Amino acid sequence: MLRQTNAASIRLVGVVGFIALFIGLALGSAAPALAQHAISPAGQIQVPMQKQELTIRGTLRDGSDPIAGVRISASAPNGFSAEATTDENGRWVIVVPGKGTYEVMLDVTTLPADKPLSEGEENPRIVEFGTSSNMGVIFKVGENTAAVGPSFGSVLAERAVAGLSFGLLLALTAVGLSLVFGTTGLTNFAHGEMVTFGAVAAFGLSAWGFPLWAALVVAVLLGGGLGWLQDWGLWKPLRHRGSALVPMMIVSIGLALAMRYVILFFFGGTTEQLPSAQSPILDVLGVSISRNTLVSLVVSLAVIVVVALLLLKTRFGKATRAVADNPALAAASGIDVDNVIRIVWVVGSMLAALGGILWAYYRPGVAFNMGQQILLMIFAGVTLGGLGTVFGALVGSVLVGLMVEISTIWLEADLKYVGALAVMILVLLFKPQGLLGRRERVG
Repeated sequence: MLRQTNAASIRLVGVVGFIALFIGLALGSAAPALAQHAISPAGQIQVPMQKQELTIRGTLRDGSDPIAGVRISASAPNGFSAEATTDENGRWVIVVPGKGTYEVMLDVTTLPADKPLSEGEENPRIVEFGTSSNMGVIFKVGENTAAVGPSFGSVLAERAVAGLSFGLLLALTAVGLSLVFGTTGLTNFAHGEMVTFGAVAAFGLSAWGFPLWAALVVAVLLGGGLGWLQDWGLWKPLRHRGSALVPMMIVSIGLALAMRYVILFFFGGTTEQLPSAQSPILDVLGVSISRNTLVSLVVSLAVIVVVALLLLKTRFGKATRAVADNPALAAASGIDVDNVIRIVWVVGSMLAALGGILWAYYRPGVAFNMGQQILLMIFAGVTLGGLGTVFGALVGSVLVGLMVEISTIWLEADLKYVGALAVMILVLLFKPQGLLGRRERVG
């Protein structure tokens, strides 16, 4: 018995090491490109390639009318000084070199004669960076201060669109997690690292010289390959050994830690940007939305529709639902349960990798722990919708995304994710089966 236990332990260590090697090979392609930007010929350390930009930005309007051509400057005690001029939509952006305290001043001499700075409006304004990479500053202009600035309805519409985009992004990753839970019963804590893997792989491939579209496609395929490898080398052997769900969940926690720090070793602890991370702001039906957010919304919705059709209209979808309902009965009816679960792992991992890429554009930025940061919200969406139900994960994730973004109307931006934890606790207390889940005993 002791010999069998030792052999199983050696096999487990070998599989985790093999997965770490796979991640290293996938991420190692970024090393040459990063290295040549990291150190100058003189040996001095340089700013990493595509370093995250810190910005101070805002929109200058008199009511609903944008004001163009107004000069706004930012300065810091260390001597930094920069300025920007509002565009035709009244928007301005100043890129700053690092986090700290800045003085932002509007040049009142550049304002139109009939649009003075509102009475009592503070100018200059002191801005101090916290955890956010973008700080907003709004100057009120015009005589009628009650009408200055966007209305509550327009702010609510913008936050709702951003929340829908974020919710659909969450749904991509939550659907994969829900598929795995539905077919195997496993609560996979390493799912967040699959999100990170997709974003980091896309960054590494683009740094190596791949066109952006090719880097994104290959990163998603690599995510599917890593999902296949996990099931083949780790989860299938554990299932066949009859391992209980709690020990398997603990293994997933260990795997998450291993993957996170392998990614940290190859990628580093800095936050980097994917190509085209800074996108222009578009006006769509009177709602301001960044181009990347709009593209993320469309891509997420299209992929979710494809997955829904795959589950509802194909033999694989029927087989997946059969395995989720009763694996033994599905096997007795001729369904290859292991093959179905293997495909579920591949599809779920590809969705997580795609979600990681979209999350990198939404944040914006690629970091070694970005999957860990979003994992709580994924679990909140799955719990709210109902554990093991794919469409429940979709509904729950969209609701969590809307709540997170709309809450910023009243809460500080750094507190918006606290609501995800509150939702998960309340659902587990009062409706543990979720909105679309079945009422049953768990455990």
